[in-house]
Amino acid sequence: MDSVLATLVQMFDGTSVLVAAYDQFDRLRYANPAFRAAFFLADDETPLWSDIMRRNHGAGRGSVIRAEDFEAWLVSTQSRRGKSGFRAYETDLVDGRWLWMTESVRGDGWMLCIASDITGMRAEDRAVRQDRDFAVKASYTDELTGVANRRFVTERIEEMLRRPPSRAGGLGCVALLDIDHFKPVNDGHGHQAGDLILRDFARRIAAMVRRSDCFGRMGGDEFLLVLPRTSIEQAALVVERMLAVVRTARPVPDRGDVAYTFSAGLAEGRAGDTVAGLYARADKALYSAKMSGRNRIYCEGPEPERPAIAQQPRLYPNN
Repeated sequence: MDSVLATLVQMFDGTSVLVAAYDQFDRLRYANPAFRAAFFLADDETPLWSDIMRRNHGAGRGSVIRAEDFEAWLVSTQSRRGKSGFRAYETDLVDGRWLWMTESVRGDGWMLCIASDITGMRAEDRAVRQDRDFAVKASYTDELTGVANRRFVTERIEEMLRRPPSRAGGLGCVALLDIDHFKPVNDGHGHQAGDLILRDFARRIAAMVRRSDCFGRMGGDEFLLVLPRTSIEQAALVVERMLAVVRTARPVPDRGDVAYTFSAGLAEGRAGDTVAGLYARADKALYSAKMSGRNRIYCEGPEPERPAIAQQPRLYPNN
């Protein structure tokens, strides 16, 4: 086996095709010389994909990113990156090259990326295909927050329920997240303040999502986290860390006293489950979390409540 692996590495190192592998945390674990040259990586570097993109964008090299707000583009892209088993798309580099990129993702979140140079293809054909790719991206993206939308998240739940269960985590879980006392934001301070909170929440949660998981906005102030092959106990620990991070948020500029929290309802996938059935159980658990005082997690099942560590701050303080 070692000799086969060594042969494969030699083949990858000697080809002009770009080859790279990322782990479940999106950290680069292998890249051949062609990939490292295209994205300006030293031989011994193993950075996160987000750091590769951020560094090259700042230096005006690497991938062409057509976005005025790079960080918003990063959140949007990461909400879909590596969330399905296979994806193929075209991308261009600042140096003028055009690449056909494929991403193959294992169940544990490791991803193999292979790219071929297709610069010689007709420019007008590339433009048509790129317009198609942009349209597909838009159809899966929530316009306000930039994370995945209901359609994309629903498809990830369907995939989770079709896969064979793991020994440790079963089919997996969903966590329905809802911002506490959100209505007073729009009623008392206008939609702009509410939009700032929604974007801040989406950005903070998206930054904590694992490669194998999916996070998106279902509508209004309701978001959904899909955690394949994750037990409900493990899922609760993940969401508890998110609760702690969100409690520190101060999303409104010049209003450092504005804070917010969220509540979460967790449900575990079962054999024969449907998207609607699983979502309904998570929604029921979320309702219990709200009725129990908010700023906490409520799991379906015989051990219902996982209370939050800290007391809930008011969304808007008394003036």
